[in-house]
Amino acid sequence: MELDRAVAYARQHQKGVLLTLKADGRPQASNIMYAVGDDGVVRISATADRAKSTNARRDPRVSLHVTAEDFWSYVVLEGDAEVTPTAAAPDDATVDELVEVYRSLQGEHEDWDDYRAAMVEDRRLVIRIRPTRAYGMA
Repeated sequence: MELDRAVAYARQHQKGVLLTLKADGRPQASNIMYAVGDDGVVRISATADRAKSTNARRDPRVSLHVTAEDFWSYVVLEGDAEVTPTAAAPDDATVDELVEVYRSLQGEHEDWDDYRAAMVEDRRLVIRIRPTRAYGMA
């Protein structure tokens, strides 16, 4: 499947299954929400202590499975993950990126100061995926 077509398909959705690799090589599947930026990069908000974050830091090879509501069309994007530093201050670059992910998925927040503080308290980060290969039936 052509990569640009697969990314366009993924952009039409917000939910998928992120597959990372555990230390023993078996897949770890996580239901996630994601945003695809204008740059074609998939961005996922996660906490630092989640298996998906730990796995992606250790082995960046990941896959994102996106399925249509009817279940019969799907796309899998493969690529290497990049994990940002954990949010450390309400005004750091990670929190700024988390704000953009939120806006892409939910629109404006009612209290951005509260949201920014929560991102630090929750120890959130962004997992970025730059798709390099795709397959599926879309």
